[in-house]
Amino acid sequence: MHRAAAKWEDAIYNLTRTHKSLRVDLTGPLNGQPGRRWKRQTPAMAAGLTEKVWSTEELLRTVPTTNT
Repeated sequence: MHRAAAKWEDAIYNLTRTHKSLRVDLTGPLNGQPGRRWKRQTPAMAAGLTEKVWSTEELLRTVPTTNT
């Protein structure tokens, strides 16, 4: 049970929570959102594993795969 709880907390932390230290500066010629300077991102986004912040509902609906 402890392993499952630890994996759940890891998933929540890495996929659903943005972190100020990981934000990306949007200033520059490619900035398509005037008035917005920073893009917030999760650790999974910073690692290139996903392109969006997941909701808890999306995480609950996702079927995990096992590494063999």
